Amino acid sequence: MKIFAIGLNYASHNNEMKRTFESKEPVLFMKPDTALLKDGNPFFLPDFSEEVHYETELVVKINRLGKNIDKRFAHRYYDEITVGIDFTARDLQRKQKELGLPWEIAKSFDHSAAVGTFISKDVVADIQNLNFHLDINHNTVQQGNTSEMIYTVDRIISYISQFFTLKIGDLIFTGTPAGIGPVAIDDHLQGYIEEEKLLDFRVK
Repeated sequence: MKIFAIGLNYASHNNEMKRTFESKEPVLFMKPDTALLKDGNPFFLPDFSEEVHYETELVVKINRLGKNIDKRFAHRYYDEITVGIDFTARDLQRKQKELGLPWEIAKSFDHSAAVGTFISKDVVADIQNLNFHLDINHNTVQQGNTSEMIYTVDRIISYISQFFTLKIGDLIFTGTPAGIGPVAIDDHLQGYIEEEKLLDFRVK
């Protein structure tokens, strides 16, 4: 099982991070399978970071083997979606960037990819017009709509499949909108697609 993630896919988030970089293709990175956090298990703050941020995202699950997938047919390669959190050790990421070094340690550490309960994509009218949000301690801290994506889900799948064979069970985090922020011990995180709660866990 592979975990793919897309960066810089919402203009609102790019603005809040003061990024002026514009890419003509999706910005892709990966997380190992040890990054997966599921089933409502708690997220333990790592001792190597003082500034771990949440990034709320739509996550899709691949349901068939695929390589060099045409965008027109990409919708056939996933049938389940959920909301997820791409945890980022922001202080480590900042340091690595300043040194011109890769920043996998800031994005791909153990349990940095939290996912909620998967639901059929057929229950939503339009994958590219989908509201999602994150509550922390019952206050909404981040919200977005997939219509704001720079690159659509189908475009992302087509792009990834140029370089990597997609397999059943692979996950794709599709990018985060504005509203990222830090988490702290005892925070209660709850993630929603529309009004359905799919993600529910605590920070320890």
